[in-house]
Parts: sequence; C-alpha cells; structure tokens
Amino acid sequence: MSGKQTTVTDIEIIEDFSATARCDEGFLRLRRLRCQNRREDGSVSPVYRVDVVDRPRLDAVAVLVYRRSASGLEVLTRKNLRPAAYFRKGKEMVVPDPVSYLLVEELVAGVMELEDKGEEGVRRRAVEEVREEAGYEVKPEEIRLLGGGFFVAPGILSEKVFPTAVDVTGKEAHEPEGDGSPLEEGTRLQWRPLPEVLAACRRGEVPDAKLEISITRLLAEQP
Repeated sequence: MSGKQTTVTDIEIIEDFSATARCDEGFLRLRRLRCQNRREDGSVSPVYRVDVVDRPRLDAVAVLVYRRSASGLEVLTRKNLRPAAYFRKGKEMVVPDPVSYLLVEELVAGVMELEDKGEEGVRRRAVEEVREEAGYEVKPEEIRLLGGGFFVAPGILSEKVFPTAVDVTGKEAHEPEGDGSPLEEGTRLQWRPLPEVLAACRRGEVPDAKLEISITRLLAEQP
C-alpha cells in the first residue's frame, strides 16, 4: 500500500471522451429513457425523458468503524480521492464553496458484489470492506445493521446504501490492503471523537451523508 503514503496534489484530465463513449458500458451506466405515467383511470401522461444512472452491482454497503475510549466513542474516517467532487472547481455554484475536495472525508464503504444476497450478503461485504479499507479483521456476526438502506439521489441514481457499524475496540489493525487503484493514492485514515465528526458533518466540513446517517442511527440505538 505504498500509494497510501503518496501526497496527491492534483488530478489531471488526460482525455474527456464523453462524446464518443457508449453510455451503456463501464462502471456506471447511463440509461436514457422515454417514459409515460399510467394513471388509475386508464389515461397516460405525455411522454417525457428520464436519465437513470445505475450499474450491474446495484447497491453499496457503508460501515461505521468505531471504538470505545476513556473519553467516549471514536469513529474511523478515510480521506479519499474523489474526482467528481474535485471537478466541481471552476463551475458556477449556487453557494460559493472554496473547498477543493481533492480528498473527501468519508467512512468505510464499498459496492456490493453480485453474489451478495440478503442481510448475510450485507454483513459479508461489510467484513471485506473493513479488512480492505480499514485494516481490521472482523466477523460477519460482529457487523451491526443500522436499519434499512437509503437512496442518496433517487432522482437520478438507482443505488441504495445499506448502513452498518462494527465495534473494533481492543482489536489490532494491519496495513489496509486496498484494491490497488490509483484512486487510493494519498488515502488517509484518522480516528476522531464521534461528537466532533457529527458536528463537522452538520457544518459541511465532512460532506459525507453516509457517515452522518450512520452516526445518528448508531446513537439512536445506544442505551
């Protein structure tokens, strides 16, 4: 994982082949549809266009990795390269935003595989992501499901995120394996007090909805 020790200063676009690429291939698929609404009385609406972004591996799992210390709960966050957020720079924004978003602070998360089925599949994928991204070995039965999955942007994205949590208090971490992608260069792991992270989410300093939702659901289940 030598790439994790690298400091990335910029992401350079070598080629934009949007105009020639097929929209039904690749990691994300853009489906351009013409639709109409069917109504209870048998009538239909005018035909309208819908764009839907999805992928063969439809959903994702998010894992709130936490531990207990003398001062309370601490949360493990990851700062990752996020090109889509980074390329906001230079665009006209409704609310001016000086942040570069080269690295975005998030929780551990990953795409579900096609063989992942049901709650067992969610737990199994969470275990793999914790090992790969956080460096902790946990068991499926240690994964805590934090309620039902949620949409991030249901107007365009078909993906649902399934929030989970795992307590790694007392466990020793190893060097995270990662997946070898250039997108993992410069990744930074950090333990932070849970109240501090939640406050940073609400101020917009940690702009990860998965993290904020997972924290609030975990707190709601605390005795």
